Amino acid sequence: MQMNKIFNTNFMKRVFVFVIGLFIMAFGVTFSVKADIGVSPISCVPYIYSLKFPLSIGEFTIILNVLFMIIQIMILRKKYNILQLVQLPAIIVFGYCIDMTMALLENLQATNYIEQLSLCLLACVVLAFGIFLVIKTRLTYLPLEGLVLVISQTFKKEFGKIKISMDSLMVVIGVISSFVFLHELIGIREGSIIAALSIGALIKFFSIKMSFIEKWLADEPIKEASNEEVVNKYNDSFVITISREFGSGGHEIGKYIAKELGISFYDKELIQLSAQNTGYTSEYIEENEQKLTNSLLYDLYEQNFSYVNDELPPKDALFLVQSKIIRDICSKESCVIVGRCANFILKDHSNCINIFIHANKEYRIEKINKKYGVEIPFTSDDLRQSDEQRANYCMHFTKKDWRDVTNYHITIDSSLYGSRESAKKVIEFIKSSKKYL
Repeated sequence: MQMNKIFNTNFMKRVFVFVIGLFIMAFGVTFSVKADIGVSPISCVPYIYSLKFPLSIGEFTIILNVLFMIIQIMILRKKYNILQLVQLPAIIVFGYCIDMTMALLENLQATNYIEQLSLCLLACVVLAFGIFLVIKTRLTYLPLEGLVLVISQTFKKEFGKIKISMDSLMVVIGVISSFVFLHELIGIREGSIIAALSIGALIKFFSIKMSFIEKWLADEPIKEASNEEVVNKYNDSFVITISREFGSGGHEIGKYIAKELGISFYDKELIQLSAQNTGYTSEYIEENEQKLTNSLLYDLYEQNFSYVNDELPPKDALFLVQSKIIRDICSKESCVIVGRCANFILKDHSNCINIFIHANKEYRIEKINKKYGVEIPFTSDDLRQSDEQRANYCMHFTKKDWRDVTNYHITIDSSLYGSRESAKKVIEFIKSSKKYL
């Protein structure tokens, strides 16, 4: 009886928030229409068709999303989860909420471009907040995101790339339909670009700043580990993390330190462990870990994953898995760990010494070309790009500057001593440290 009460109370909370979310989303769609400088990619097709045919934008929204549901069923067939049919009443409610808000705001008119732009930005914020509420209820996906998820999982494609493709397809269909039926481009302008670039980021912002909503909707209170629990997890191990510039000899320095101290060493070994825990190939992990080509572009790509709870960008998923592996290793044994932002992952470890290995450009290039087995000679531009990628990766996942010396207990220029002597100096420091047990 008590369980039923809990289930019913929680379920009703979710339904209530879900409906409120749909209604808020409808206001977002209406604000974007009233701004008249372009609607979001998903709304452009219903909007254009509503201008030509005797059905409302809300009714065309229902029709388009029912089509998305039918395609889901066609792809999955017998594997289709009958519970996902709840998308149908959800999208019917959403469609008629749009028509309701259009009627409520019938007299809202922007008289100049500043007002249009303000309405467009308001539309993005409101739409994002509504989507955020719908997502956090975990009742169902909206049909377009459901279709993207089905395609991604069925054909083993990245969710983010499929999401971008589907949004682009909606825009292409909208452009073609606009010229065919209206003989001019309507509904797709700078506002559409603003929506495409900002809504996902805004959903992510709400997820971070309003996490209490997800906790309130949870079946059970979400318990966070206390500082004491975190410290106790590591209290029997001693760890050395080595962050390093490419070509500075961090790997061999770390390996020598581990051998001299009689503790385990982890670098490439983490690639194999990650492959076992993710399903990614070792080659894919080696190619994608510890580097991010452009942080801004990745942020724009990553925001596509904000539309669903259970999908993570591949690099994010890989980082989380490697973080767990590193924490698990350090809870069981003393070791040296090279790279992977381990110093930040283990920031709560009381017996952890963090080291940064760097070297001058000439030393690094010579070492890479002579000892690292590269097929094409490494250049200064390659070195600069490598440093940028590591810095971007660290900033994205830890919000810290990779080269900031305050993040480390000791930094050393390996070009002054070579790898072996550098390792010896680090060992002297470690043995004199109060952290070394």
